[in-house]
Amino acid sequence: MKVLIIGSGGREHAIAMSVKRSKRVEKIYCAPGNAGIAQLAECVPIGAMEFDKQVAFAKEKEIDLVIVAPDDPLAGGLVDEMEKAGIRAFGPRKNAAVLEGSKAFSKDLMKKYHIPTAAYENFDDPEKAVKYLETAKLPVVLKADGLALGKGVLICRTREEAMEGVQKIMLDKQFGTAGNKMVIEEFMTGREVSVLSFVDGKTIKTMTSAQDHKRARDGDQGLNTGGMGTFSPSPFYTKEIDAFCQERIYQPTVDAMAKEGRKFQGVIFFGLMLTEDGPKVLEYNARFGDPEAQVVLPRMKNDIIDVMEACIDGTLDQVDLQFEDNAAVCVILASDGYPEKYDKGLEITGLEQFEGKEDYYCFHAGTKEENGRFFTNGGRVLGITALGENLMEARKNAYLATDWVAFDNKYMRHDIGNAIMEADETS
Repeated sequence: MKVLIIGSGGREHAIAMSVKRSKRVEKIYCAPGNAGIAQLAECVPIGAMEFDKQVAFAKEKEIDLVIVAPDDPLAGGLVDEMEKAGIRAFGPRKNAAVLEGSKAFSKDLMKKYHIPTAAYENFDDPEKAVKYLETAKLPVVLKADGLALGKGVLICRTREEAMEGVQKIMLDKQFGTAGNKMVIEEFMTGREVSVLSFVDGKTIKTMTSAQDHKRARDGDQGLNTGGMGTFSPSPFYTKEIDAFCQERIYQPTVDAMAKEGRKFQGVIFFGLMLTEDGPKVLEYNARFGDPEAQVVLPRMKNDIIDVMEACIDGTLDQVDLQFEDNAAVCVILASDGYPEKYDKGLEITGLEQFEGKEDYYCFHAGTKEENGRFFTNGGRVLGITALGENLMEARKNAYLATDWVAFDNKYMRHDIGNAIMEADETS
């Protein structure tokens, strides 16, 4: 079969790698793709939001399955457009992708269906938001309602920071129209865990757990980013926590969306906080997380095409979703200055060192290729992922592999997976 993947980042490279492993696939296209994906697929210069061109291309090439990976085209309704044209597409339709597309919607859904989450209020008037913050308990979390590349969340520890946050989000529109509406919620403490899941509208099958590191600098300092590294599985996600989440969070979310007439088929990403009062939902995403996909997919045993088609056909209950009994760690190599100002066009060397190495992966995020040479083309440049028998070994292998690659301005966090060592010490 022929597959078209929409997107251009590390997540899409990880998906392309999984699709390439499928015995059912003979040809992979990616739009627009990147320099790493081009080694697995034929990349075509069509942007992720150019729906008409995407549909026309899928028809011309007689594509059997379109995988819509990023949040913007999902929220914009690309799956709907593909289906109207008679093309099978993996991912939620527009009315279901709102689960991620509007934080106010998802918070209201959780409140209505008693799904554990932080206390909150929604605001579309900055003056009312300011008035509320004058007496709100600190610290407090401000969230732009819409999509903001994973960066529209501000943790405010003082009242002054909170007032500045309202200015940034709602008045200065630092995150664009995503800030037309804002959620103010209580600050939760505990361990963060990410759990991705496949959903067919009624059945949900969860993948192995992971933990992301969002802040730009070591020690969880600096600005929020799209993710600076991750590990899988989380040693803090126990069988007891999983049982609670299956009963109180995962299935209730799928059922709630169905009851609202928003049947969800695709991937739901559950961002969880393991609080003293039990697990609570921090956020939903309506797609694979990035960089979570880069540690979860290399550990998946199943043929990804079989699982995706089961989600589309409503037969996920017949799938035995399995993962390797090992561990993975991903360290993001970024351009120094990310997520603000950074240079592009810097040559990358050492990529050939990953060739032929089974348990090491170099997922491209912001790269381009010219005449056989590779250059930086974004803030997050590469995701260096390594497997190991356990988390400590995977972490050691991942950091070892970061030394194989060089480019001017190379930056990374050095504490990805420090929580693994803490867990090891307390076990």
